[in-house]
Amino acid sequence: MKGIQMKRRSLIKAIGGGVASLAVPLPSLAASKQIVVSDPGGPYTTAYRKAFYDPFEKATGVKVVSVAREAQPVAQFTAMVETKNYIWDVTTLTLSADIPVLEERNLLEPLGLKAEEFPGLMPEAVTPNWLGVDVYSTVLAYRTDKHAKNPPGSWADFWDVERFPGQRSLRRNPLDTLEQALMADGVPIDKLYPLDVDRAFRSLDKIRKHVAVWWTGGAQSMQLIQSGEVDMLSLWNGRAQAAIDGKAPVRIVWNQGLYSIEGWGVPRGTPRAEEAKAFVRFCGDPRQQALFTDGLAYGPTNLKAYEHIDPARAKLLPTAPENLKSMRLPDPQWWKENRQAVTERFNAWIIG
Repeated sequence: MKGIQMKRRSLIKAIGGGVASLAVPLPSLAASKQIVVSDPGGPYTTAYRKAFYDPFEKATGVKVVSVAREAQPVAQFTAMVETKNYIWDVTTLTLSADIPVLEERNLLEPLGLKAEEFPGLMPEAVTPNWLGVDVYSTVLAYRTDKHAKNPPGSWADFWDVERFPGQRSLRRNPLDTLEQALMADGVPIDKLYPLDVDRAFRSLDKIRKHVAVWWTGGAQSMQLIQSGEVDMLSLWNGRAQAAIDGKAPVRIVWNQGLYSIEGWGVPRGTPRAEEAKAFVRFCGDPRQQALFTDGLAYGPTNLKAYEHIDPARAKLLPTAPENLKSMRLPDPQWWKENRQAVTERFNAWIIG
């Protein structure tokens, strides 16, 4: 048994040390055979399998079974903990939308994570009970065949229909959209919070009749810009990059982008908590994070990962220094306290 343990520890160090600090003996992990990890599916599953799932299996002997989760996981997460019916042991959660709610309800398994354990990790990407592993950003994107000589570079430009004519689209959701409206009205990105909601809606009133489509899903937003149905829009950078990779004449504007951090949380009480904690820690390693960027145009949270990413690819990712410096993270606490009321007002405004 001791020989097996030493062999596995050597393998861990060889693939980057991501679980070298685990407090659990690796043979005891392997004895449990598997954990179930949920993610958004599609390209996420492929990228995470390469970066996290298969390497963790190889290092520990613990099989990782992946399943696609619901778009909004909080209700399902809550039901699992309350009923103790654990259909998965780890899931992706977003810092702004999910973590404040789950922490307030005490639904997250304590992981005991500390920032100093992960040199190079963005400070916002770790809490005691959650580890962020990737970053996506809501950005402005435009068609270069429509705006080649006079490209938009800010949300004020997006709102300026005289200087920048064309079809527009925004997300049918107050998160990010209110911030964009305020920046269009002159609020600096570092002075957004607390959001002046009345001012945001006055700004939205100015652009409303010029918004051709209020999109509701990532695939829809990509299709809108890829097909040329709209000339500029707000969308997630990964969707914009997919359109670019598909040879559409599209360009991303990182200025005034709003980034979100996705990462791993564990439902409180899962009987496989020990293995789940080991997996989460493993995913903080910069070499592992670098691997998912090959197929997923999202940024690693451990900025040391850029030492292992091709410079040409790095320029396309949200957490590359040149891109990150002009963006910010929406305030999770503000949205936790105001999301329901603001969403009700936004939905009434949309249909009104």
